[in-house]
Amino acid sequence: MRLIPVLFAAFSAAMLGLAAGAVWMVPTMALRRPLPVLALLVGWLLALAVRSWVRPAGRVAAAMAAGATVLAAIYVEMLTAAARIAGSMGIGLLDALREAGLAMLLSLARLALQPVDIGFTLAGALLAAWVASRPPRKTP
Repeated sequence: MRLIPVLFAAFSAAMLGLAAGAVWMVPTMALRRPLPVLALLVGWLLALAVRSWVRPAGRVAAAMAAGATVLAAIYVEMLTAAARIAGSMGIGLLDALREAGLAMLLSLARLALQPVDIGFTLAGALLAAWVASRPPRKTP
């Protein structure tokens, strides 16, 4: 594989991971509780997306899909921490994100982490790696 397409694919996978984390936050905030089981769905969807553009499907696609899944899980935890800050201080979400900063949000996300979150994230990443490593089905 050439370097530029791999870097572009990695960047695209990271952006999809962040987008998936933002979408994952919607039901998390609506139900007002963590939903770590969504890591399986997010991993599967990210794997399908990555597999569709990384050729040939294999280790590179698997690593990108698993990484995007982990990134989505981290991002949803950071967004949830920012939402908690915003709610407790009476400020907007964007203000909370800007004022708290990356280091504080990562620390708060790490403090809120439960073993079940880690387990589902790892399971989602493994599922994503497995699905992305498989060649796409040929349509008749």
